[in-house]
Amino acid sequence: MNPKPLTFLRTLIFLFLVSSSFVACSDNYQGGLDAFNQEDYKKAFKLWLPLAEQNHAQAQLNLGFMYENGKGVPQDHKESVKWYRLAAEQGYGGGQNNLGLMYENGKGVPQGYKEAVKWYRLAAEQGLAQTQFNLGRMYYNGQGVQQDYVSAHMWWNIAGSNGLKDAATNKKIVEKEMSESQIKK
Repeated sequence: MNPKPLTFLRTLIFLFLVSSSFVACSDNYQGGLDAFNQEDYKKAFKLWLPLAEQNHAQAQLNLGFMYENGKGVPQDHKESVKWYRLAAEQGYGGGQNNLGLMYENGKGVPQGYKEAVKWYRLAAEQGLAQTQFNLGRMYYNGQGVQQDYVSAHMWWNIAGSNGLKDAATNKKIVEKEMSESQIKK
C-alpha cells in the first residue's frame, strides 16, 4: 500500500477538523458579541466562557470586562483580574491595558503603580493609543516611575499620532510644564 495517499487523507481530515473548530469558535465569538451588543449579557457570557477557557484572548478580555462592570454576572474585581491576566499573559494588548488599569486603581488587586506601568508598557509597545496615553500619565504624575515630563510628552505624542485626540491636549500641558521648568533654572 502506498503511504502517500493515506498521509494526504490524514492531512485533509486534520485540516477539516481544525478549520471546523475555528469556524465554530469564530461563530461563537461573533454570537457572543452580537448578544452583548443587544445587552443579552447572560447569552454573551455563555458563548464566551468556553472560548475563554480555551485561551481565546479576546473572550478572556470580554469576560474580564463583564466581571469588572457586573454585566450578566455579579461584579467581581478579583474574577475580572483573573480574566484580564489570562489575556495579558498571552500578549494581548487589551488585556495588558485593562490589567494595568486594575493595578493603577487597586481593583481586585492591591494598588501597585509599578505593576500598572509594567502592563501599560507592554500594551503601549504594541501601538495601543489609549495605553500610550495611560503610560504618559504615569510618567507625568511620577506614579510607578520617576516623574519624567519628556517621557510623558513622548508617550502622549505617540498616542496622538495613533489617533487619540485627548493626547494633544495633554501634550500641550506637559510642553508648558517643561518650558516653565526651564525658565525656573
